[in-house]
Amino acid sequence: MNIKITLVIESDEGAIEFEQEVAQLKRDHLSSATLGLTLGESKRMLQTIQQEIVEAQVDDYIEQQTPCPDCGQPRKHKGRHQIVYRSVFGQLQLDSPRLFHCSCKSHAKKSFSPLTQLLGERTSPEYLYLQTKFAALMSYGLSVDLLTEVLPLDGQINISSVRNHVHELGQRLDDQLGEEQLMFADGCPRDWEQLPRPDLPLVVGIDGGYIKRYPDKDNESSKSFEVIVGKSIPDTGASKCLGFVQTYDVKPKRRLFEMLQSQGMQMNQQVTFLSDGGDSVRSLQMYMNPQAEHLLDWFHITMRITVLGQYLKGVKHYDPEKGEQMIDRLDNHIKWHLWHGNVFRAMEHIDSLEMDTEGLEIEYPKLDKMAKAISEFRVYIENNQDFIQNYGERYRCGERISTGFVESAVNQVIAKRMEKKQQMRWTPKGAHLLLQVRTKVLNGEWKNKIREWGLRGNGCCWRMYYERFFCIIKT
Repeated sequence: MNIKITLVIESDEGAIEFEQEVAQLKRDHLSSATLGLTLGESKRMLQTIQQEIVEAQVDDYIEQQTPCPDCGQPRKHKGRHQIVYRSVFGQLQLDSPRLFHCSCKSHAKKSFSPLTQLLGERTSPEYLYLQTKFAALMSYGLSVDLLTEVLPLDGQINISSVRNHVHELGQRLDDQLGEEQLMFADGCPRDWEQLPRPDLPLVVGIDGGYIKRYPDKDNESSKSFEVIVGKSIPDTGASKCLGFVQTYDVKPKRRLFEMLQSQGMQMNQQVTFLSDGGDSVRSLQMYMNPQAEHLLDWFHITMRITVLGQYLKGVKHYDPEKGEQMIDRLDNHIKWHLWHGNVFRAMEHIDSLEMDTEGLEIEYPKLDKMAKAISEFRVYIENNQDFIQNYGERYRCGERISTGFVESAVNQVIAKRMEKKQQMRWTPKGAHLLLQVRTKVLNGEWKNKIREWGLRGNGCCWRMYYERFFCIIKT
């Protein structure tokens, strides 16, 4: 079986303007290896077809730009040069003529290049989308390997260019954010009452994770830096996440506010913020919504209680009676009162636990560490007492009391790409810009964002020409 694939280009009236054979295939015996097209054949075919289509598109466009739009007289050619345009199906060398402006009207410059003005960005939006999407999901090196394997790029892409594109688009996302504000809860109660009936409460959790720092002469003592990750869960609809490097980002509150607004947050809608009690995370949540409530995450309370329980089990080996009493105080009094939001009584029992620790006369090797842990727990509860509510009541009503969903978001946003099982080191800027692209990809918003930028740019002018070209396969 001989198969010929021919490209036919017709005019708007249906007349054939161009016809050329782009591929010829021969198939003898049918097998799994000869069924359909091979990857190599499809690469060569797509590259050839695109080159012919693009040349026809460019010629057609230049022909339309030659007449003066004011008087209709043909403009003279000054010269021509080649420009490089990078697309999904390879690198294109485009012949770009330069035209003199018509004398019927004054211009700032004597000549111009229509194609150069049209293609302000020399990389197609679709190609940028594929590069940055895969780079957000896997390492830069693996992204290059994947794209080179499936697309006819022929070594025209490298790790540095992919990383640079991610940084450029991440910076573009940052630049599109509005100005940072201390308070985003604007308006007055009278205005809020006139708003439509809001949806059910949004639940927002914010936590942090650490990634390894790239060696820096200015920060030789610091081996890692913190990344803040947040996740918002509406009652209906998809959840969204955000991430940023705290020491690098200058618009953290704006970033959180934009994410909540994209989920339809109104000033009369209730929002529940859960956090671990850290000052930086808590300040990020403040003044975001007048109906907001702030809750200390129960998971972080129980995590500290679990650590104390391990120390007290050690005491029990040296003084069984005293150890049993202290464990009973921790589990049946401190934890019980905190679960029901009674911080006052919980603090009384924490003070008693501290006094019991000071009165211990045993050879327990971790006694000093235990005393320090109890003291830190007391300070932690004391500093966050305004954010401790009746967790038991909330739990029985089906409301969230823990940021377990944020722990999974930290793993999804940071660990799977930047930390876990990967010997990677990052600069704060590089990590921050990658996080902006990665969170857009994970939220399912990246394709629409690239399409939005492409429609705003000069590249959208190509769309009007695509409908004129098609392929006819002859066998």
